[in-house]
Amino acid sequence: MPCPCLLILARYLFSESFERLCSSLASPLVIPGLEIEGGLYVQRNSISMSRRFVWPKQDLVGAHQELTAPVVDLEGFLRGDEEATKQASDIIKAACLQHGFFQVINHGVDLNLIGLAHDHTDNFFKLPTCDKLKVRRLPGSIWGYSSGHADRYLSKLPWKETLSFGYNESCPNPIGIDFFKSTLGKDFEQTGLVYLKYCEAMKGLSLSIMELLAISLGVDRGHYRKFFEDGCSIMRCNFYPPCQEPGLTLGTGPHRDPTSLTILHQDQVGGLEVFSDNIWQMVRPLQSALVINIGDTFMALSNGTYKSCLHRAVVNKYEDRRSMAFFLCPREDKVVRPPQDLVFNQGKRLYPDFTWSDMLHFTQKFYRADDSTLQNFTKWIISAKSANL
Repeated sequence: MPCPCLLILARYLFSESFERLCSSLASPLVIPGLEIEGGLYVQRNSISMSRRFVWPKQDLVGAHQELTAPVVDLEGFLRGDEEATKQASDIIKAACLQHGFFQVINHGVDLNLIGLAHDHTDNFFKLPTCDKLKVRRLPGSIWGYSSGHADRYLSKLPWKETLSFGYNESCPNPIGIDFFKSTLGKDFEQTGLVYLKYCEAMKGLSLSIMELLAISLGVDRGHYRKFFEDGCSIMRCNFYPPCQEPGLTLGTGPHRDPTSLTILHQDQVGGLEVFSDNIWQMVRPLQSALVINIGDTFMALSNGTYKSCLHRAVVNKYEDRRSMAFFLCPREDKVVRPPQDLVFNQGKRLYPDFTWSDMLHFTQKFYRADDSTLQNFTKWIISAKSANL
């Protein structure tokens, strides 16, 4: 059976022509540093900002203190030091019980590779809009280029551009190495190879973190590693342009990732914020560190023991910001179910069985990810199963 990742790429390669894609846009609005489809204007100091980017006041409450983010040194764990492994798992446990967020250093990922991936990301986002639209995300797909997610939402648009694609190492062509060259030209011939190496490194690191999460929860050390080994994950490159009215909008709205685990590398500009102790708190970028946060699917896999991290990204008036996020996902048909030992110790199941395909379908077709995605998804899946009885 053809690999799902390749089928998705084929949709792009044989989609309607570039000219038809451009002509299908409904009078794009030119926002300084950002362009979207449709919308209304709000005049602000001669700068036109679409109302579609304006967020409710309750989502814009500012962060006035810095999060004391736990930092986990992975060096000892990666070389097999049991004492260092215990220390790392203890720090992770405390962080995941509180807010589901921590950072890792000495993670084994080549810093030159990270820098090279950022360079290729910069090259893409510097392209003219019509060139970026050659890889525009098609309806029903989560892969491709999007500006402000204007193709999906009518309001509360994020002030950012994204490029997303899948990664599945079990495929002969895990991310479609030829995809970037065939759609964007010879200058992007190396882009697919660089992203492939980056995703390979992120997948390896994510499986190591899954091992530490299992240790911290007191379940079999290899349980989660094995569960995610054959998964098809998601890579997303983010670009946040400067915004003349940063107090009116957000780069990414408040949400918990529906996926299992996110590994983020951000530049030194700053803008990531985490909700902890009932307030928003700023996350200071750490040179060479990678940001880790727990997602909804892993919260279900831990039977609610570990918190899915509620976070957002703010924008600023003077500098653009970049980040690269790798979202670890299980194979789409695998049943998401916590280890029996964990359920036995807690006394009951908190979430019903579901597959990653179920969660993906829910968040792509019916529900915009927010701080209550898992709770509402649980109601939806129970209702759907009852209707099929």
